[in-house]
Amino acid sequence: MVAIALQTVLAQARSEPTAPTPMSASGGSHNVVTWGAAADRMGDGVAGRGYRLIVHTSAAGADLRIRLSNAFGDRPVTFDSVYAGVQKEGAALVPRSNRRLTFGGGRSVTVPAGAAAYSDPLTGTLPAATNLVVSIHSPDAAGPATGHGLAMQTSYATQGDHTSEESGTAWTDTIGSWYYLDAVTVRTGAATGAVVALGDSITDGWASTTDQNRRWPDYLARRLQRAGTAVKGVANEGISGNKVLADGAGQSALNRLQRDALSQPGVRTVFLFEGVNDIKAHSGVTAEDLIAGYREIIARAHAAGKCVVGATVGPYEGWSEWDLAGEAVRQEVNQFIKDSGEFDAVTDFDHILRSPYDQERMLPFFDSGDHLHPNDKGMQAMADAVDLAGLDCGR
Repeated sequence: MVAIALQTVLAQARSEPTAPTPMSASGGSHNVVTWGAAADRMGDGVAGRGYRLIVHTSAAGADLRIRLSNAFGDRPVTFDSVYAGVQKEGAALVPRSNRRLTFGGGRSVTVPAGAAAYSDPLTGTLPAATNLVVSIHSPDAAGPATGHGLAMQTSYATQGDHTSEESGTAWTDTIGSWYYLDAVTVRTGAATGAVVALGDSITDGWASTTDQNRRWPDYLARRLQRAGTAVKGVANEGISGNKVLADGAGQSALNRLQRDALSQPGVRTVFLFEGVNDIKAHSGVTAEDLIAGYREIIARAHAAGKCVVGATVGPYEGWSEWDLAGEAVRQEVNQFIKDSGEFDAVTDFDHILRSPYDQERMLPFFDSGDHLHPNDKGMQAMADAVDLAGLDCGR
C-alpha cells in the first residue's frame, strides 16, 4: 500500500507528463542514471549535519537507487538516516512521499574513504522531470567532505536528524551545493540508455537561472523526453573551472572519467565538451596536448563500449584571459574535433554560439555578459543543436 501511495504521489508531482519507460518481459530491464553530479572536495564535513538535497530527474523508471560518495574523504563516513521524497515547495515535501532508503537491508551505511555506496532499490515508479528530494544525516562526518560545489539549485541543511520530516520547518539553512550525493538511478527497459555530459562551468550551468533547470544538459533532457529515441537519461558531470589535462578545479576530465562517466549505470554516450580552461590558463598547453587528451578519453570510452560525441570549444573573446595565442589553439582544436573523424559524432557549439560578425566573440543574444558563459537562451540553443540520433552510435 505504501508503494502504491508513493507511485501515485510521484505521478501527480511530476512537472512534465512523461510516462515511465515500459519494461517488456522479453527485453528485460537494467539500471540507468537519471541524475548525476561530478564529485569534488567540499571542505570539511560536520558531525550531526543533515542535508536536504533537491535534484531533477531525467529518465523515468522504477526502483530508484542513490549513490553516496566519499571519494575525497580521508576517513569513513556513516549515514544513519537517508530518505527520498518529492519536493512540494522549498524544503517541504509532498505529503506521504518521503520514504526511508536502506543499504543492504539496514538503515545506516558506512562508506570507506575513497569509496561510494548504492542504496537498495526503493519500490515504486519515478517519473521524468521530478524534483526528487534526498535527505541525509551523518552523525560522524569529519575531514574532507565530498560533493558538488555549483549546484545552481537551492538545497537545505540543518543540525540534527530531521530526515524523516516532510515539513520544511527545521531546514532553515539554504545552500547552493550538493553534499555526498552524486548519482540517482532507476530501473528501466534494457533498450533505454543515458548520456553523460563531461564538461566545465558551461556544462555546470554557470550563468543559467538558479532553480529553473536551464543548464544546457537540462534542455537536452527535455528534448530527449519528447523524442522517440532510446537515450533518455542525462547526467550532468560538469565542474566549473575543470580542465581536460590538469587537476585544479576538480580532478581533470582524464582523472575523473571512470568515476563520473564510465561507472554510471546505463551510460551509452560520453558527450565531451571541455578545453577552454586548458587553453585560457596560459600554462603552455598546445593543441597537440589537448588533442592527445581527447584521444585518450575516446580510447578509454570506446574500450568500455561507449560512444563519444565531441563538441567544439566556444568563442570567448572579451573574457579577461583571451589572447591571440589561445585563439589559435582553440581554432586548431576545433578543426580536429570537426574533421578528424575520431569522435562518433560532433556538435559544433562554436558555430551555434559565435557572432556572425565577429567569430571570436559570442553572439550578444546568447552572452550572459562575461563573454564566456551563455545565458539561458544560449544554453537552450546549445541543446537544440545536438543531433539526438548521434547520441547512440550502437557500440
